[in-house]
Amino acid sequence: MARHYSWPSDRAVAEVRRIVSNMAGVTKEEVRIVASPYRICPLGAHIDHQGGTVSAMTLDMGILLGFVPSRSSEVLLISGDFEGQVRFRVDEIQQPIQTTTENGNSRKDSSEQQEQCKWGRYARGAVYALQSRGNKLSKGIFGLISDGDGLNSVGLSSSAAAGIAYLMAFEHANNLAISPTENIEYDRLIENEYLGLKNGIMDQSAILLSSHGCLLCMNCKTKDYRLIQRPKVQEYKKSGQPKGTKILVALSGLKGALTSNPGYNGRVAECQKAARVLLEASGDFTAEPILSNVKPEVYETHKCKLDSNLAKRAEHYFSENTRVAKGVEAWAKGNLKEFGDLVSASGRSSVQNYECGAEPLIQLYEILLRAPGVLGARFSGAGFRGCCIAFVEADLADEAASFVEREYPKAQPLLAREMELQGQTSIFICESGDCARVL
Repeated sequence: MARHYSWPSDRAVAEVRRIVSNMAGVTKEEVRIVASPYRICPLGAHIDHQGGTVSAMTLDMGILLGFVPSRSSEVLLISGDFEGQVRFRVDEIQQPIQTTTENGNSRKDSSEQQEQCKWGRYARGAVYALQSRGNKLSKGIFGLISDGDGLNSVGLSSSAAAGIAYLMAFEHANNLAISPTENIEYDRLIENEYLGLKNGIMDQSAILLSSHGCLLCMNCKTKDYRLIQRPKVQEYKKSGQPKGTKILVALSGLKGALTSNPGYNGRVAECQKAARVLLEASGDFTAEPILSNVKPEVYETHKCKLDSNLAKRAEHYFSENTRVAKGVEAWAKGNLKEFGDLVSASGRSSVQNYECGAEPLIQLYEILLRAPGVLGARFSGAGFRGCCIAFVEADLADEAASFVEREYPKAQPLLAREMELQGQTSIFICESGDCARVL
């Protein structure tokens, strides 16, 4: 059965406070909670790493990190979703994961030899990011991190949500006044430098800048952004548009970290190669090879010089930028039907031009498009694993969810059965959320 979501619930917050207070030997009132939401990207998929313009919003679901400052530099973390403990000190110098891998067992600090928990890399990455910009950390944290619904690695940017949660916790514990825009850069350092994932800044920007009911529009090259409100409900009376929408999050059952999938960084490299060909064809040998540095008229003139794969990547970039511009305008006018059509078109381009949709995700996307009341759908995240999202008329959200629950097991019986055996809810009915915050 689909789950209606409201986050964070008082019960979940109270449980995190209870566990951390027992763990650290403090009162529940001393425990702080970071609520770091998941995000979706209705339009602008796969173009943030090329400096494109994207749209995004958060969901009322995400990660909770309960913590208290430790009395020393020690960090002790447990997870509500993974086994083991993470222990290290904030006064240890953190090195990027790819550096330690290339050099063998080069990291010889007090805890790495004992740590068996890969989920701890985001906490270490947060310390690395803060250290790399000259911030002095003297206090660690004792904490519990959990999403409560097994939604890590499903395409909702749980990695950025975790990284931001740790950043905010370490900053709070060490009395560091860090702005949201600074934390966007710090989380980029976690992803790009520490973990070696060549993604852009859309995920962390959405998590740190979103506001309930708004669509975030950001130019990832200039980092300029704005929040676009939808018209009030009473303004829909004569428009024929839906009076309200919900967001469906439908899980495929595919999971896996992007850092372990070569497809993601491979697509980024192909976009950069396409940009280099186009720039050099126009006589520009100095500009950074990203597609946002290629003018649309240069693309139209020289796209014939691209091989088949590179031509598809460039076509996705330029057509997606156009869809973002149209989608932002449609959202501002309350034209949710046009907005939904553009979201679905973005999903098709991701499949046909960016070529990143795994078969179960493509099947789930097509099922959502047939569901009652669905205005638009696409898969969320990079498309190599995870989930699909859909905007649906609020009055038909339950009916649409039931349709997907019936149809997806017919297409992917093994994945659906595995989710059932694990007790994993397969579809969630959500609202838009707010930005990350310390409760």
